[in-house]
Amino acid sequence: MPCICCLYILHVVSYLYFMLQLEECAVHLWNWAVTKNVGNNINKNQKAKAVVYMQRCREMLLRLPKETAYVSLMCYNFGVDTYQLKKFEDSSFWLSQSYDIGKMNEKYSPGSEIQAKILRLLATVYLEWDWQRFQEKALNAVSLANEESISVSGLYLKIRILLRCGAPDDHIRAGLNEMLQSDVSLEVCLSTVKLLMSEDREVLGFEYMKCVCLHFESSPDLGSALVLHIELLLHRGKELLGKQKIEDIITGHYTGKQLTPQALSRLHVLLWDKASRHFETKNYSESLQWYNYSLSFFKAGQIDPNLAKLQRNRASCFLQLKQESYCSAKEAVKEAERCDPDSIFTQFTVYKIAVQENNVERAPKILQHYFWSACCMDKCVFVCVPATAWNSALQCESSPDRMRDFFVLSYQASLAQLCPPDRTILMGQKTCLLMAAAASLELCRRSPPLTQTEELTQALEHIQICWEVWKTLKASGSFPLDPTDTLLLLYEFEARAKLNDPKVETVLESVLELENVETKVLETIAALAMESPAHFPLLCKKALRVALSLHKKQPQTDLSRCSKCVHSLIKLSLPNGVSEVEAHVLEEVWDYYEEALSIITPDDFPEMETLWLLTRAWNTGILMYSLAQYPEAERWCGLAMSFIRHLGSLRESYETQVQRNEPFLSRWAGEGEGSNRGVFVALEYYSKARTLVLS
Repeated sequence: MPCICCLYILHVVSYLYFMLQLEECAVHLWNWAVTKNVGNNINKNQKAKAVVYMQRCREMLLRLPKETAYVSLMCYNFGVDTYQLKKFEDSSFWLSQSYDIGKMNEKYSPGSEIQAKILRLLATVYLEWDWQRFQEKALNAVSLANEESISVSGLYLKIRILLRCGAPDDHIRAGLNEMLQSDVSLEVCLSTVKLLMSEDREVLGFEYMKCVCLHFESSPDLGSALVLHIELLLHRGKELLGKQKIEDIITGHYTGKQLTPQALSRLHVLLWDKASRHFETKNYSESLQWYNYSLSFFKAGQIDPNLAKLQRNRASCFLQLKQESYCSAKEAVKEAERCDPDSIFTQFTVYKIAVQENNVERAPKILQHYFWSACCMDKCVFVCVPATAWNSALQCESSPDRMRDFFVLSYQASLAQLCPPDRTILMGQKTCLLMAAAASLELCRRSPPLTQTEELTQALEHIQICWEVWKTLKASGSFPLDPTDTLLLLYEFEARAKLNDPKVETVLESVLELENVETKVLETIAALAMESPAHFPLLCKKALRVALSLHKKQPQTDLSRCSKCVHSLIKLSLPNGVSEVEAHVLEEVWDYYEEALSIITPDDFPEMETLWLLTRAWNTGILMYSLAQYPEAERWCGLAMSFIRHLGSLRESYETQVQRNEPFLSRWAGEGEGSNRGVFVALEYYSKARTLVLS
């Protein structure tokens, strides 16, 4: 019989032998775990070897049960690694092995919490791998996990899987009830509500929301649930129900059921967001109601910058409503001044009220105060000032003086910003100055003559500053499609022309030097040159001649615009009612007629323009006759008759009238210029000619 010591030694040796074998298998498994990270390059043989080593480990655990947890956790780690590499098939294998090994010996297993953790990850793997194929396995895994050790994450995961699998409402409802019975936190319940809504389970979501509110009725954090309930109602378009919930919260606020500061802040954000959306859609009364809900949570006499902002927003709503709301607007802005008297935004609201009331004395003072208050503010707040002034300017389209003031304010505010002017700021400054100049010119057009000089001078000031800004901008890069050069020259031409400034000719030369100057620009210049009080006929004709030349160079000539150019040139050179005409003027006008004849076609040239040219030439011939310049008279009347063939529907009528006058023409031609008979016949012809002109 062997001694007891020998048996003990034999047992120890045997144990050590199996431990060495187990460690050897573990080393092989670990080496596989390291090499698996190379991705898809691992072949099936390598994976098969890993499985063999794992099976040997399982067999050895029958002799070494204390190592159960060690092997189980090693397989779990393999499952985690492969899951992170998105190798879901490998991950599911190792996680399954981990759980099974842990179940081999309850005494030495990793424990129920770890086992549940393994199963939850396994369920997640099935869900992300192919939930349609493995939905049953995923649901079984998470259910088993909750049996092992119930937890918040397990209950939430079960709801996720049920929703992903499209489970019936009853199944999901059972899972939701299980959550409430397990005393999960309010935060988890609210996350579950959001999950239900994101999966389009609206009925279940609102139903569960009510259950959550009842379950946590005595919780100090109930307000977060109530606010979320309101948010969900509003997002789903259930405004009426949302308003009822808000009114319930307001009632509770004054009966000892106040929201936490965090929940109340969130509610204010919701209310203001809803109000601003209604304001943007011009539903001002509805916007005011949402702002009033927010106002209900402030105490009387409370000093709070947010309350000042709220009152300003309410004032803006009142201003957009009927005239009788001005009193309410004044009260609201008065409260804003009480809460935040130094706010430039409050001053701006006061300015808007003054503008609405046409208080021309107070409005400019407030505007200046508004700007200088902005200059004293920090950079972050001051950035808002140019944008605010810009938006205000755009709302004053019918009032060019206010529009100009706001654009100038926006420009001045941008100058006072602490950051160096970059390309964006310079572009904003340029646009503000352009708009200010345009507004000044428009104000000039609407003003009586005595006050026009001041407006034009201001316009020139804005234009000159804008030129400097524009030069700086152009030095920073190319602006091939920017029309600023053209606009500035047009504005400057108009201002200088109406101021009778001789530099206006230089401005026209600058226009003509523009690359690819448009005919429309030249036609506008021509019109401005003669727009009262400006009177520059020579510059007008110069612009029209260049415009006509450019029109004729186009691939497809616009005959209508060409005819207008010729028409204007003739009217400028040969005005109505003149009693005598210099020879060089007649030659100039004759050239314009030849221009007309070179482009005229019966189909495209406006017939009334053709008739006008005919009539004007005929009248010129009659004028020459009255001045005893008979050859010129015959020449111009002949020119007039050459236009008859270019008439359309009127041709036959005017040919008949000319034929009716042919006897007089021949008798005129047969008499001598000094003959009294010739004069008599010519006068008779003249009377007939007038009939032709006026028909």
